[in-house]
Amino acid sequence: MSETRSPREVFHALLDGITAGRFAELDGLYAEDAVVEMVFAPVGPRRVEGRAALRERFLAVGEHSPLELAARDVVVRATDDPEVVVAEWDYRARHRTTGRELTVANLQVLRARDGLVVHSRDFHDHAALADLLGTPPQPAAE
Repeated sequence: MSETRSPREVFHALLDGITAGRFAELDGLYAEDAVVEMVFAPVGPRRVEGRAALRERFLAVGEHSPLELAARDVVVRATDDPEVVVAEWDYRARHRTTGRELTVANLQVLRARDGLVVHSRDFHDHAALADLLGTPPQPAAE
């Protein structure tokens, strides 16, 4: 019998999957009723509920993103709640077509229970991503 991943281990598995481009596997890190809030997202929904919706979102990103992401300066902090970690990191993002690169700041407050993400609040530098992609930010859907 394998041990359940800690919240820190769940975060690292998520980050490893993203940077390796394994988007089709990421939904397996989330609980069936998980909630992800992308607090500063300029486009798309700011809240995604459920593993199925997350799977669709991850597959769309994996299928259409021209970006390569490498995580740098990753710091994961424990909190007084054993289910919650706060992670800070930068992505070194590279556009596959143009070769242009930028550093993108990120912060995530992640709650994991029984080895799965049940809730996260994600704070990414969407303006930097939009700049790298050459798409101006637009208002998010509520």
